[in-house]
Amino acid sequence: MTTSKKELAVAALRNGTVIDHIPSRMLFKAVRILGIEGLTTQLTIGNNLDSKKLGAKGIIKVADVFFPEAVLNRIALIAPTAVINIIRDFEVVEKLPVVLPETIVGLVKCDNPKCITNNEPMKTRFHVVDRNEGIIRCHYCGHSVNTLNATIL
Repeated sequence: MTTSKKELAVAALRNGTVIDHIPSRMLFKAVRILGIEGLTTQLTIGNNLDSKKLGAKGIIKVADVFFPEAVLNRIALIAPTAVINIIRDFEVVEKLPVVLPETIVGLVKCDNPKCITNNEPMKTRFHVVDRNEGIIRCHYCGHSVNTLNATIL
């Protein structure tokens, strides 16, 4: 097999999940959202890769792991352009966009210092206000946050 000098040589996945088209500046937030830091399966993370769509992108490849849809959709918080590829026997069997859930629980910190979630031991809860702009609103104090600037817990 020959590859041109412009290609990135990364082993193909036999089975697993590929999360592609993550904006480069959001890649490590995506890693944290997925909770894959401690996985013992093969994991490939690429950042600042060329992308016609984004200019520069990140990609995450996880061997032998198929995430629940609800977990994958959390990526939409910080990477609404992400695409999920499910790989079986080296073939893409499903290609799915991420979808921002209506309610986000325990994932985003409310940046209102007076919010009860910052003063009591309870999970945060946000509701989507504007999908296109990525605006979510705190269930408890009503404070709005842009998901691209949100602090991920």
